[in-house]
Amino acid sequence: MRFNTHFLLLIINKKLMRNLEEVFNKVKEIKKEQKKIRDMYRDALSHSAEYREVMEEMGKIKDNKKQIETNMQTNFSSEMDKLSRLKQEIADNEQMLSDIAMTQYAEGKNVEIKDEYDNVYEPIFSVKFKKV
Repeated sequence: MRFNTHFLLLIINKKLMRNLEEVFNKVKEIKKEQKKIRDMYRDALSHSAEYREVMEEMGKIKDNKKQIETNMQTNFSSEMDKLSRLKQEIADNEQMLSDIAMTQYAEGKNVEIKDEYDNVYEPIFSVKFKKV
């Protein structure tokens, strides 16, 4: 399995940020600055008469679009039901794929998949933190 360039950069930057808390706090600080800039931008947009007018027009168009979609979905009710079942089946199989890959990785096995065109796929593992 090849190393991801982001992973290699983290190893290189290990001397700069030695522990999880430092990195976590840095991310929080950057997100706070990002939010501040987004809020300023949204505030500027909200004071634009032209922007408000366009947003009202878009709202009307979205409502019209939603009505057309709803009418069409009633004509395709059995297909829409099947679509929902297929969506759930895909989610279930993707979860199973993830579980199997994680188990194989934890066992030290090679984790890669080849498709019908001999394209090779490697997993991308991600860690997220949530407040407990």
